[in-house]
Amino acid sequence: METRIFKVNPENPEQTIINEAAEYIKKGELVAFPTETVYGLGADAFNPAAVLKIFAAKGRPQDNPLIVHIARHEDIYRVAARVDVRAQKLMEKFWPGPLTIVLPRREDLPAVVSAGLPTVAVRLPDHPVAVMLIEAAQTPIAAPSANRSGRPSPTSYEHVLDDLSGIIPVVLAGGNCRVGVESTVLDLTVTPPVVLRPGGITPEMLEEVIGEVRYFNAKDLDAPKAPGMKYPHYAPRAPVYLVKTPEEILKRARELGAAGKNVGLLISKETKEQFFPNYSQNLLVLGSRNNPSELLHNLYEKLREFDRRDVELILAEVYPEEGLYLALMNRLKKAAAGRYLS
Repeated sequence: METRIFKVNPENPEQTIINEAAEYIKKGELVAFPTETVYGLGADAFNPAAVLKIFAAKGRPQDNPLIVHIARHEDIYRVAARVDVRAQKLMEKFWPGPLTIVLPRREDLPAVVSAGLPTVAVRLPDHPVAVMLIEAAQTPIAAPSANRSGRPSPTSYEHVLDDLSGIIPVVLAGGNCRVGVESTVLDLTVTPPVVLRPGGITPEMLEEVIGEVRYFNAKDLDAPKAPGMKYPHYAPRAPVYLVKTPEEILKRARELGAAGKNVGLLISKETKEQFFPNYSQNLLVLGSRNNPSELLHNLYEKLREFDRRDVELILAEVYPEEGLYLALMNRLKKAAAGRYLS
């Protein structure tokens, strides 16, 4: 299969191009498209055969639910059986934007979208290309990230092509993603609500709107209610190891380098300036420790850059697990499969 690339203005999308891509959705095909978080791989959420193509293209287990994307607030009633006051408050505050809410699923929404669960994960993206595509397709679009399962999520159309060229028919190329990490997922089918996946909307921000929320505990997991909960995710080809202090990163880098290993270092600007002022080989600066949004935005691009450099292993700096850093550490831990060097 030849993958067609439809280049579109990310700020003022050309309607003719959007319409052409939407025809693929209507015909039951897949389209990769930009959102403010990462690129999504979309299919008509009400076409179970099309949704199954998502799992096949990604190599994704079918017990891993998808997020349904809508174009207007009121479209939530097309996929959710009940929308309570908490959901309405969150929609008013954070939509469009990087918040996914889990609600009871309407019975006419195909079960394959939600991995057979009685719930649905839904959000309204904050990206004109995504919204116009959903509107033109005249249906909610089910879409996980547009990458092979387990790989770092794509924040540019080039990343999509790295993983899915020749596998999917169309990529809507609409520039780089602004946030650069997946949405926060909040389960509203339990009390108190549970953050299933941290993202750009922090637990503190949620609590300001609806009161107490709880952070997901892996021990509670039976069947995953949201993407990114059960399976390895976000991993480059080389194994990632988390290292708790800059001093330990320096020590390990020297030891591994002396042993002839091609080591990648993923560190903050401050750590580079203090501990690695003259070190350049396969050292990538993620951003400033004082700017978690920058760190999150750059994460997947840097992990994919290590693939291009063909490193043998990656040592990654760690950060406090609070606020926006919670999302960053969630992704780093997943990329490292929980491995620490200490």
